[in-house]
Amino acid sequence: MQVVGLLLPNQTVVSTIFWQWLNQSHNACVNYSNRNATKPTPTSTFLQVYFGAVTSAVSLAVGLNVLIQKANRLSPATRMIIQRLIPFPAVASANICNVGLMRHNELSEGIDVLDENGNILGSSKIAAKHAIMETAFTRVVLPMPIFVLPPIIMSYLEKLPLLQMNRRLLLPIHSLVCLATFSLSLPLAISLFPQMSQIEVSQLEPEIAMATDCKVVTFNKGL
Repeated sequence: MQVVGLLLPNQTVVSTIFWQWLNQSHNACVNYSNRNATKPTPTSTFLQVYFGAVTSAVSLAVGLNVLIQKANRLSPATRMIIQRLIPFPAVASANICNVGLMRHNELSEGIDVLDENGNILGSSKIAAKHAIMETAFTRVVLPMPIFVLPPIIMSYLEKLPLLQMNRRLLLPIHSLVCLATFSLSLPLAISLFPQMSQIEVSQLEPEIAMATDCKVVTFNKGL
């Protein structure tokens, strides 16, 4: 429902703010639930990420919409397609902000790294940086097909005689297109990096490298 709402054409400022707020509220909960939980996350951090992600998404989405509306040289059809693509940069940038703020304490405290037997060797800030970068990258890849393909597909489907004569079919067909795209993009994004990632010991802090003979250690990057 969030994706369909974000991709609805001819949105007002109020509807844009509402759907971006709803989407980032959901993302904040997802990032909090699927973080590396070896270190506690204070409630204040959750509130900061919530405010930061929603603010960045709404600001970018509303700003881009205003710029497109002032672009008088664009044809109505081109303007509509661009307006439908605007949610992607807004959501992608907000997702990066969401992950970074939600898991900022991992950068300052580090996350546990494990040897081949599952023993904790220590907390690594370098491993935390890798975990957050990998997670943030998946948050950019995940919405890419969802927010790019449906607008393009719908721009062609809306020209079909069937949909021209039955405008009530637009919303259910739009929903089905978004659902099909999401079902493909979600496993693709999650499979980019395994949850239990690996890193060479030589790249970690010296005190961790001196504590083991292993060449590679593992860490839970979260989802």
